[in-house]
Amino acid sequence: MLASAYAGWGGSLSADVAEARLRQALVLADLSPDEFVDALLPTMFSPATSVDTVAAFRLSMLEFHPVGFRALARAAAEHLRYVLPRVCVPTLLVYGEQDVRAPLSVARDLEAAIDGARLVVLPRVGHLCNLEASDEFNGAVRTFLRDTVT
Repeated sequence: MLASAYAGWGGSLSADVAEARLRQALVLADLSPDEFVDALLPTMFSPATSVDTVAAFRLSMLEFHPVGFRALARAAAEHLRYVLPRVCVPTLLVYGEQDVRAPLSVARDLEAAIDGARLVVLPRVGHLCNLEASDEFNGAVRTFLRDTVT
């Protein structure tokens, strides 16, 4: 199950966009926690997300560790497209319709590259679809498991 995923930025985005994302992430890692959160939080949720959900996630983001974030960014920048045709298990892809970080074009590309993948798009939802629409997200996972586990 992949949620708001990439084949690495390098495997899902053009080389210049993937490199720009990595450069931006490395700059963000050097910001203060408040600056870090202020830069990224607006891209995580759709405008309709509850204030409580955004506030709770904001608190968790304030605890970021620069070294860990740099490692995460370098891992996210990898080019893993070659792996997709090798996936030989049932695969669920869950994306938010309004995700600006991992847009639907990325979701559809992964769906096409992974044999038999099933894409579920949650309407009116952003990047953190599991938090923003937890009932719908969990329902999609349960349905997938019910349909694929024998």
